[in-house]
Amino acid sequence: MHIGVLTALYQDLPFIEVLDKVKAMGVTAVEIGTGAFAASAHIDLARLLTEKPAREAYLDEIHQRGMFISALSCHGNPLHPDPAIADHADDLFRKTVHLAQLMAVPVVNTFSGLPAGCEGDRTPNWVTCPWPPEFLEILDYQWNRVAIPYWKDAAAFAADHGVKIGIEIHPGMLIYNVETLLRMRSEVGPALGANLDPSHLVWNGVELVAAIRALGEAIHHVHGKDCYVDPLNVAVNGCNDHKPYHHILDRSWTFRTIGYGHDLKFWKDFVSALRLVGYDYVISIEHEDALMSNDEGLVKAITLLKEAMIFDPPGEMFWA
Repeated sequence: MHIGVLTALYQDLPFIEVLDKVKAMGVTAVEIGTGAFAASAHIDLARLLTEKPAREAYLDEIHQRGMFISALSCHGNPLHPDPAIADHADDLFRKTVHLAQLMAVPVVNTFSGLPAGCEGDRTPNWVTCPWPPEFLEILDYQWNRVAIPYWKDAAAFAADHGVKIGIEIHPGMLIYNVETLLRMRSEVGPALGANLDPSHLVWNGVELVAAIRALGEAIHHVHGKDCYVDPLNVAVNGCNDHKPYHHILDRSWTFRTIGYGHDLKFWKDFVSALRLVGYDYVISIEHEDALMSNDEGLVKAITLLKEAMIFDPPGEMFWA
């Protein structure tokens, strides 16, 4: 396995400086945003798509430092009822897939997106329960008339370019848990899988080892991000919480750097479960800890991951 980082936390720094900085910390892989909700300060998508020398120079800066790109990320909403928003997200996705092919990057990470509740609606509509009965009508529209047709085409496009899709399971999107990810994968094919971010699951009470075992080979990429679930606030209001992120004292959960939501044993179990289902790629740290600086948060995450992760191939079972 490799320790990686989503470079967005240093979007105010030049890319070369970021590479030197994270290499010195022990990072061997970088995940780079290309637009939408994924900051694109470290890549010129249009230029790299059209200029081979620029691509080669860009990759050389990474490779000469003993690093590689684990994924390109373009987290938008291609299912949005506003055609301008949806078309932009789709165009960005397809350009990102094309660039991933040209640069031999195996995975493009994104969101599933979220449609409106019915034709003519102007905003996305996230349904979380089956009643009142019109909610089931909304889900039927979202899945069968919007999302499945879109992702069938998008998955085929990615497969044609030799690229896997990593859908980031995220509440507020149509794919928000293991079940919805596997449902979409069964409909559109194995090019679509998960960019597994544990922080998005634990705030809803998911047992991560169970989720990993259920996803299995559908895991295409993994984020490293922790989440502190506040038991006192959850005891009063439950896990879903729309208070602003900076209202940390009052929230049910808060994103934390690795080790500040769960202990070392949790992360050892997490890593072991990944290896058990055949995932031996990258854990890409996504720093979103409002209680720490970027530098301190990243260093602490790397330090814990170095202890928890398994880097060598399994040894021979000489005892069996």
